[in-house]
Amino acid sequence: MRILLVEDDQTVRGFVAKGLKEAGHVVDQADNGKDGLFMAVSESFDTIILDRMLPGGIDGLHLLETIRAQKNRTPVLVLSALSQVDDRVAGLKAGGDDYLTKPFAFSELLARIEALGRRGKGETGPATRLLVGGLEMDLLSRQVKRDGQKIDLQPREFRLLEYLMRHAGQVVTRTMLLEGVWDYHFDPQTNVIDVHVSRLRQKIDKPFPTALIHTVRNAGYMLRDE
Repeated sequence: MRILLVEDDQTVRGFVAKGLKEAGHVVDQADNGKDGLFMAVSESFDTIILDRMLPGGIDGLHLLETIRAQKNRTPVLVLSALSQVDDRVAGLKAGGDDYLTKPFAFSELLARIEALGRRGKGETGPATRLLVGGLEMDLLSRQVKRDGQKIDLQPREFRLLEYLMRHAGQVVTRTMLLEGVWDYHFDPQTNVIDVHVSRLRQKIDKPFPTALIHTVRNAGYMLRDE
């Protein structure tokens, strides 16, 4: 799933984002209400994790009420240190689909998020496979195949390919890859992306008659099935 995490506490945000990515999800992050609202209304997400108390002039409940007023039905899990019954009721009345109080166990958060994702898609189980043409990624077994042939990937290569597959048909910029795959929010001024894309091409494209990973000049990369 693609998840938007809106949380101002850097420690909590980093902990949750790391766990979600390790569980096979793509995570976009915002640390204030203004940026979180912009991302929620301008992009498409499977679920949103939303802290109730946020800086930026827009708190979690205001953000939630705003996106619901715009007919955005993305499932939302509200996170908050406010644990009284009235607080939980307020979060749900504002449009939240679930409410989890801090501190929390990550395993419970993950279970709730995946349940919301299934509910939002009308699925009976979580999405466990990504498919692009003859390329298949199993998120549970961590296996990748192309045209039935198994491909062995290193953990970072797996994350890179997963990101490209989740954005198949879209231009993926270097900034997106640095943030989404390497968790860098700055340019390290290295060729780490080029090196990993080259290695991935050697495994995904070179043994096969057609290429899936394409360079988009002056923009980034795109994974698409010709």
